[in-house]
Amino acid sequence: MDRQKFADEMAKRTYITAGSETHLFMHAASQRALRITAKMNGRYRTPKKLRVLFSELIGKEVDETFGLFPPFHADYGMNIAVGKRVFINEGCCFQDQGGIEIGDDVLIGQQVVIATLNHDQAPARRGNMLPAPVKIGNKVWIGAHATILPGVTIGDGAIVGAGAVVTKDVPANGVALGVPAKVVKYLDKDEK
Repeated sequence: MDRQKFADEMAKRTYITAGSETHLFMHAASQRALRITAKMNGRYRTPKKLRVLFSELIGKEVDETFGLFPPFHADYGMNIAVGKRVFINEGCCFQDQGGIEIGDDVLIGQQVVIATLNHDQAPARRGNMLPAPVKIGNKVWIGAHATILPGVTIGDGAIVGAGAVVTKDVPANGVALGVPAKVVKYLDKDEK
């Protein structure tokens, strides 16, 4: 299996059987991500060097407005896309095999987790997985310690409160709080 075939499988949300060619590819590819993130996290790096390393991790150049405070962890890296003026604060963990798309002007707080794989619920098949992408719109703010689960879309201008566990889509300009997260209000015209 190569990266393109893997990307196609993830885009189709193909069920991943434990021990399959796809599963073994995931494990092998994670070593690359671990190597790059170890460079990012091992000692002080200038913002420019962090952009270079993050670009290497995701396989495409990030905009010069991209900002990151390490440590940062990803278990694949090659299925992350980021827009302009994105800031990722320290301690974030991205499980990106299923795809993470981040729009422009996004702020991601400390220790945010974004997951794109679910395990099979049946105990006999628990090692099997189902990928589902996470999409984050433009001008989104995700508070510290929030967790975004597979298949969630967060609309433009939305806010995810600190510590929220997002299991469902958050509409544009919605403010989602709690566990599980619920939309508690919408930003009015003056707050947008």
